[in-house]
Amino acid sequence: MANAKPARERPLSPHLQIYRPMLTMMMSIFHRITGSALYVGTLLLAWWLIAAAMGPEAYATAGAFFNSLIGRLVLFFYTWALFHHMLGGLRHLTWDTIHGFEIPTVEFTARAAIIGSLSLTILVWLIAVFGMGA
Repeated sequence: MANAKPARERPLSPHLQIYRPMLTMMMSIFHRITGSALYVGTLLLAWWLIAAAMGPEAYATAGAFFNSLIGRLVLFFYTWALFHHMLGGLRHLTWDTIHGFEIPTVEFTARAAIIGSLSLTILVWLIAVFGMGA
């Protein structure tokens, strides 16, 4: 009996090859990714603040990076990650109050978080570029 093999080899735990990707699953994954991206982005924000405190030369170096194409892309995606993570956090806060667990509501709030994060990011960047003359 101890040497008997199971009838079928099964994985020890479910993984992405078993589950088909769903919107709520992808939102969960992106919530974790944006949380990590915000950590890295906050380090860049700290670099900018430290450079401002160190003087004009250090500030010019940081400014040159953030004004470059790569720097602006980093800032754009940091803005999106901030809004996406915030709206995902609001979804989780709602769930903590034991509301919004119905499948249509979960799907609606997931779509709303995606559309909202993209809309808010574009709005902030339009204001920054056209309103402040960047």
